[in-house]
Order: sequence, then C-alpha cells, then structure tokens
Amino acid sequence: MPRRQTTPDRPRLPVGWRRFGARLPILLFRGGLGWVFGRRLLLLHHTGRVTGLDRRVVLEVVECKPADGSWIVASGFGPRADWYRNLRAEPKTVIQAGNHHHAVTAHFLTPDDGAEIMADYAQRHPRTAQRLCTFMGLPSDGSEAGSREAGRNIPFIRLNADTEPRLP
Repeated sequence: MPRRQTTPDRPRLPVGWRRFGARLPILLFRGGLGWVFGRRLLLLHHTGRVTGLDRRVVLEVVECKPADGSWIVASGFGPRADWYRNLRAEPKTVIQAGNHHHAVTAHFLTPDDGAEIMADYAQRHPRTAQRLCTFMGLPSDGSEAGSREAGRNIPFIRLNADTEPRLP
C-alpha cells in the first residue's frame, strides 16, 4: 500500500543555469546594487550549522514594516531549506535590505500566523500568490480559505531588527 503524503511536494532546488540565475541577486547585493530590488527582496546572512561558515541567500519579502523594523519572509522550499535550518540553529543574524544592513533576530511563526499572512498576501498580490502556490505544490483555488490553507503549510519567519548594535 503506498504511503499517503501529508506534506506538499516541494520544488526541487535549481541546478545549472537556473541555480546561477537564482543566485545572481546575491552578486548584485554584494556589488552595492541592493537598492534595485526596493523592498521586494533582502539578502539574509546566516551561519552554516555544520560548517560555521557565512552563507547568503536572497529572499522575497512577504511583508515589510520599516517603522517597526520587521520583515516577514517564507521558505518556499519548506522547513528543510538550509537557510531555514541554519536560522533555527542561530536565529540572530544580519540582513541587507536595499543597501542598509540590519542586525535581526528570527522568530518562527505558527501555522495560524502563516494562514493570516498568506490570506493578506493573496489579497494584495492574487496572481503572484497563485503562482507561488503552484510552484510549491500547494493546492489553492484562489479563495481566501484556499490561501489560508496554503499559508498553514508554508514556514513563515519574522525578522525583527535588534535594538542593540552587534559587532561584526
């Protein structure tokens, strides 16, 4: 009897030219061109939980509240993504939004929080939300209930700016 899958199929990690394309924004951030992405993308620095080496990944910003000093991001590759697991091991890190660096602490949100966030995101960006659900293998009919159900299956993380400066 085949096992019933309880979690959605996550997309495969990109390889070849797609991996290069996915990692190209890192080079732009490092070259001082982070401002090109506005508030849509940020560069997350994280420490490898096994190697201890500095790692970087560019993430889409789901919600940005500059006045509060917080950014919400999601792991489209699920809780097994390396950056997500690295943040679990060491939640204090640094992000680059535009050309500004911020010391932040990661807070992992509940599935109910994810449902609210995804419902709000789908209302603001319906076509993008639909494509995102398709990409991640999540069923969503475009309704608010469908968006909430999809949001329960996506790991969301709130990055809060630290009030105390951190030495590099």
